[in-house]
Amino acid sequence: MSQIKYKKTSSFEKDLKNLLKKLRTLESDIEIAKINAIELFHLKNINNEAVFPIPDFCSNEVKIYKLKKFACKTLKGRGIKSGIRIIYAFYIETQTVEFIEIYFKSESENENFSRIKEYIKDILKKDKNI
Repeated sequence: MSQIKYKKTSSFEKDLKNLLKKLRTLESDIEIAKINAIELFHLKNINNEAVFPIPDFCSNEVKIYKLKKFACKTLKGRGIKSGIRIIYAFYIETQTVEFIEIYFKSESENENFSRIKEYIKDILKKDKNI
């Protein structure tokens, strides 16, 4: 079975750095989410209702998803209802995930649609330059 390759946008890195000040286990929590949600969904076709497509931003080559069920060890007792959300792009052909945004629901109710639109615009520019 193929393995998913992971990348991070610079804006995701900034989000993560800010959240790590409060949520120190976040990096290891993301590693667990990769296995328990992202890889189950994309490699094994197991839908444990953790990953949801964002329909307006999906094409045949790349699909944008929101990871909702995310356990954060720092937020003891909340389990998968931590309120952490991750937005990522999944490239079907190359089996690559690129993290776009991570946020805490108490600080931002929804994903940053303008950031996703900008990400998609950048992808299209790259495709034309190839």
